[in-house]
Amino acid sequence: MDWRLKGAIQKALGFVPGGRRIHYGLQRAAGGLADFGRECDIKVDDWRLMMTHLRTAGVTVAGTTIVEIGAGRFPTFPMCLYLAGAARVYALDRDRLIAPELVEDLADRLSNHVALIADVTHRPEPEITALQRAMVTTLRRGGSLAVATGNVVDYRAPADATATALPAGTIDIVFSNSVLEHMPAPAIEAAFTEALRILRPGGVMFHAVNCGDHYAYVDRSINQLHYLQYSDEEWERWNNKFLYQNRLRAKELTRMARAAGFVIDLDASRPHPKRIAELAKMTVHPQFSTVYTPDELAITSVDFVARKP
Repeated sequence: MDWRLKGAIQKALGFVPGGRRIHYGLQRAAGGLADFGRECDIKVDDWRLMMTHLRTAGVTVAGTTIVEIGAGRFPTFPMCLYLAGAARVYALDRDRLIAPELVEDLADRLSNHVALIADVTHRPEPEITALQRAMVTTLRRGGSLAVATGNVVDYRAPADATATALPAGTIDIVFSNSVLEHMPAPAIEAAFTEALRILRPGGVMFHAVNCGDHYAYVDRSINQLHYLQYSDEEWERWNNKFLYQNRLRAKELTRMARAAGFVIDLDASRPHPKRIAELAKMTVHPQFSTVYTPDELAITSVDFVARKP
């Protein structure tokens, strides 16, 4: 699909009554949720990568209290964290996006990943299998996500990541996965300030951010750096309620974390040679080319761990 057509459709749906319901139906029929099993598997692998980075930073999740910013349609990370032994997971969404039918499908799909979860967490596989099966049974009988996870997962929506109302100094980990790229810069800064407030001393926040043009996933004629050709004013034509992209580079995100008071323990961002080559063939808008080096512009993904002193 031409990226401009997708952008125009999403823009229009943002203004019509029932637009969110229509957008969800399109996602299920022909979009990112059409192959739900594949989407689950990708998210589980993202969770595995987060666990790897946390382990590198000396962080374990067993017995911890965790906040997720942006749980989305199906709570893969909270469910995996429950199976990994987390004591409490607050899953926050600005809007109530969670789809009960997807939650049940996800719980069932996690049977394919029990061995992985056991390996990553060093917990007995039979124990995780029992928890996963009990979770599926409870959901199929109409039980809530909270009940199915022994009141470990607490889904809250509408919720504000910049003002969580959680007590100060009570959280061990704050994280997000493919969320920050969809938030305006001032909201990210406010969310980092709030994370610093609610984290215990020595607590961490982990963020995995996709800094590439998301339209490239539906239009193979463009690449992950495509949107750097446009000014903010030009790009506003394509930003919309369902696919807002702030176009922040990885360097800005870690700078914001430091400005909020965090120390960066781990920064996995690296420019890929393919992106460097693509960048050389493009005319990047001066608002980017005069501020960032080619290497900084070519980074389209960043995972980082930031610690509260």
